[in-house]
Formats: sequence, structure tokens, C-alpha cells
Amino acid sequence: MDLLGKALKDFYQGNAASQLLSHSSLDAAEEVPIDYFFRDFEQMPKLERIALQNCRGAVLDIGCGAGSHSLYLQDHGIRVMGLDQSARAIEVTRSRGLRQTFCGDILEFEVGKFDTLLLLMNGIGIAGTLEGLKKLLRHLTGLLNPGGQILMDSSDLIYMFETDTDGGVWVPGEVAYYGEVTYKWEYGGLKGNPFRWLFVDSRTLEKEASQLGYHMELLEMGDHYDYLARLTRQAYQN
Repeated sequence: MDLLGKALKDFYQGNAASQLLSHSSLDAAEEVPIDYFFRDFEQMPKLERIALQNCRGAVLDIGCGAGSHSLYLQDHGIRVMGLDQSARAIEVTRSRGLRQTFCGDILEFEVGKFDTLLLLMNGIGIAGTLEGLKKLLRHLTGLLNPGGQILMDSSDLIYMFETDTDGGVWVPGEVAYYGEVTYKWEYGGLKGNPFRWLFVDSRTLEKEASQLGYHMELLEMGDHYDYLARLTRQAYQN
């Protein structure tokens, strides 16, 4: 069930049925304000604003949601395509005026080359796991023009876990890495299917990306374990 897409479409049409709730394997259910997906540039967090200001060339906005980032870029003369798996989200984005969109899974997307791949609001989370991150980065490599970049923000969830005297992290037994989280959406009295979502700390991202020939640059650090990174290609390594 595409409950997030339904919430976005209902809100855009002025028919929001109820609260949008996020259930996490790490914490209690949390309300997610739907209007947050429709914010303008001035309402965006600092990391997102910096990312948008660093976009160049042809841009693919991966997980574009309601299209706020894509629309900002389009309004500033940047050629951008918004991609999302949610048909309802893409419908909203097009209704808001975005000219280029694609509905589908990024791992099945092979249309053209881009100078900037944009993954905001922890968009890299679609990888689900560290193994999924490697697979995703390999696929994104094929979508980049020479000299292209990946701009992404994420967070280090270390603060949510107990650590021992050696610096080790106590994590649930069913996950290999503490940033692998399971979520479930709830909206309009319905609960969606659980899905995996990845939060990756900057050191782990740099390690995994370097093994695939990427150089990582930290563009900005947030106030609470979050960061904005740029990945650029070096010589590809199998």
C-alpha cells in the first residue's frame, strides 16, 4: 500500500484524512507532518539548502516525493528529473509543475546520464542495508556523466544505542549494522507493509564508497549527527 503517496495526494487536494504516522523498529510511533513534504526553500533544513545550491548540470532527484527540491531547481533554470516509486507522489509532483518525472525503482532506472544525483531527506535510505548500499552505488555509477557527483544527506544513529567501554555498539540481534532500521507507515486507519531503511554514518559511507572508486567530501555537518556528503568518481574498481 502506497500510504505515503496517498497522504501526499490527499494533502495536496485538501483532503488529508488523518495523521501520517511512522512506526520504527527503534522507537515509538511518530507523527510526520505532511506539510513538511511541501516546504519551500526557506523552510528547508540547512543541509538541504546547501545541497540544492551545489547541484549542477542535469539532475536526477531520487525519491523526489512531492517534488519540493526538484521544483526549486527547475525554477532556477536547472534541468531536473524527479524519480519516485510512488505513482501518487509523481502525480502530485507533476500537478505542482515539474516537467520531467519518472515513476519506478531507481535500481530499474537506466534512462540517460546525469551530472548530479540527488538523494535528500536521507534518500540513500532506500538501500535498506549496507549490502544494499553497495548495490545501489554500483547502479548509480552507471547513471553519472564523467565528472558527475552524488549529493546525499544521512545521519549517524549511534546516539540511540548503548556503547561499551571499547566503543562497541549494542544493536538488535537481527541487524548487521546499527543504521539498518525497519519502518511502517500508518495513514487513514491503515498500516503499510514494513520496509528497510538505512542510516549510514559518514565513516562507513566513505569506506563503502571508496571501495567502488568514489571520493567522499563532507560539505556540511548538522547539529545532531547528520551530515551532507558529496561523492565523486575515481577510477572504477570491481
